[in-house]
Amino acid sequence: MTSGMDTPVHRICDSYVDDYVRLDPTVATSLGITDHDDRLPDLSPDGHAARAELIATALRAVGEQEPADDGERDAKAVFTERLGIEREVYDAGLTVASLNVLASPAQDLRMVFDLMPTDSPEAWRTVATRMSAVPEALASYRESLRHAAANGRVSAQRQVTKVADQCSTWAGLGDEPAFFASMAAGAPDDSVRAELDAGAAVAGQAYAELAKFLREELLAQAPAEDAVGADVYGLWSRMYLGARLDLQEAYEWGWAEFLRIEAEMKEVAGRIKPGASVPEAAGVLDLDPRYKVSGAAALREWMRRLSDQALADLRDAHFEIPDDIMRLDCKIAPPGGGSGAYYTGPSDDFSRAGAMWWALAPGEDEFTTWREVSTVYHEGVPGHHLQIATATYESKRLNKYQRLLAWVPAYSEGWALYAERLMDEFGYLSDDGDLLGMLNESLFRAARVIIDIGMHLKLEIPSGTGFHEGARWTPDLGLEFMLTRTVAKEALVRDEIDRYLGWPGQAPAYKLGERLWLSARDDARARAGAAFDLKHFHMQALRMGQMGLDTMRERLAAL
Repeated sequence: MTSGMDTPVHRICDSYVDDYVRLDPTVATSLGITDHDDRLPDLSPDGHAARAELIATALRAVGEQEPADDGERDAKAVFTERLGIEREVYDAGLTVASLNVLASPAQDLRMVFDLMPTDSPEAWRTVATRMSAVPEALASYRESLRHAAANGRVSAQRQVTKVADQCSTWAGLGDEPAFFASMAAGAPDDSVRAELDAGAAVAGQAYAELAKFLREELLAQAPAEDAVGADVYGLWSRMYLGARLDLQEAYEWGWAEFLRIEAEMKEVAGRIKPGASVPEAAGVLDLDPRYKVSGAAALREWMRRLSDQALADLRDAHFEIPDDIMRLDCKIAPPGGGSGAYYTGPSDDFSRAGAMWWALAPGEDEFTTWREVSTVYHEGVPGHHLQIATATYESKRLNKYQRLLAWVPAYSEGWALYAERLMDEFGYLSDDGDLLGMLNESLFRAARVIIDIGMHLKLEIPSGTGFHEGARWTPDLGLEFMLTRTVAKEALVRDEIDRYLGWPGQAPAYKLGERLWLSARDDARARAGAAFDLKHFHMQALRMGQMGLDTMRERLAAL
């Protein structure tokens, strides 16, 4: 599906997407573009260089164009800002060195198989072909990691070790069955059995070899130090925020926000059980059968019921939701990654629906829903699904890059966190248990601002916080803080610390993005006075598509 806007800036943006997905077929699959499903990207230094040259060429081309209207002006601003920071990250040697526990090529190559069609023998044959390409793709990835190491860019030992463990899991070297063999076993048609089994065998072996390489070669070159420092952190922060952040101001604001939410949680805890602390109230809720769900299948069904109800209730009353967006799949993620929930968007033509995935900790079989109600709203509606699918739907307003490829966590994660709060405003969290769960999620995201910035810059913990005042942040203190000052599950907290340390600058995007959404709404309400229409404001904002915070601040101020 093209943008339907035949003007120079939009044509350049559309062409960039077409060219980019040819160079990175995993991105094509994630976008629902199926023409490249039999291939995997070249992850070698040469492959990265080709993608960097594509970025440079597109930036030069769009820079030569004078926008014809406001739509092109927005498109050019988003395209230039996003590709510009991508090129800076590449030039710093960070792209070639990418290795972390959540969002690096090791995970991308595995997870792309979750999104591939499997509704026909031919589709399964394509899966088999792509499985057979895994060894070459991972070999090219090892080449880049060696190249980066030779130039002094290696992820910390924590990341190398944890990713090696993930690779071992997917290869079937642990307690879980091999991912690729399990996927192949799910094919109903024996006509492609031999191809699938062969592809699964070499793909699994390739992940075993990557695990061995990480443990026996790269680990020896990896630094013990997790913190990346201010320069690298500043680059990544701009990537995830689309803005230059005053890190000290954000750190101080994060503390103020954390302490504010913590006080509110104590009030709610007292309503759940008079005189109870937040952990004591959480313990009461964990034992309450009203909030109990047993088994992954029951969790999936609970997710589906809650998300379907939200879609039905919010349509027309609070948002304009077309028929194409009314479908949201709910799935349990394959084992091997971290725990928690995530979202994958629909294809451009909506033949593949958006999906909410729940990744379970090993052995996890009992779930307490009070912790997770707002998470369903975050990943589904009015969160990620509404925001991402609405932009995808806007083919008459947004070009293909804006709809499909532009990604700014502060915009999307900020909206999704704002959406959790919005559901409280709409009356969907009137139950104090569900409300405590939402507040804990918000507290958790405020803690991310504090310890993500604090750990990577080794900042001092201020007085008046009640936690190791005057000490400087370390990973051990970050873990202790999350375990003692939130009521999140321990397995999730441990995964989160590894995530922050390996994906610097991304975690604060949730709260910092929410801060801007709230500020923009307040400003729009002040300008409009009694004529302010919240539904109209939301739909105008969502139809803009993703953009960095600096661009978003300017555009929302004009609404």
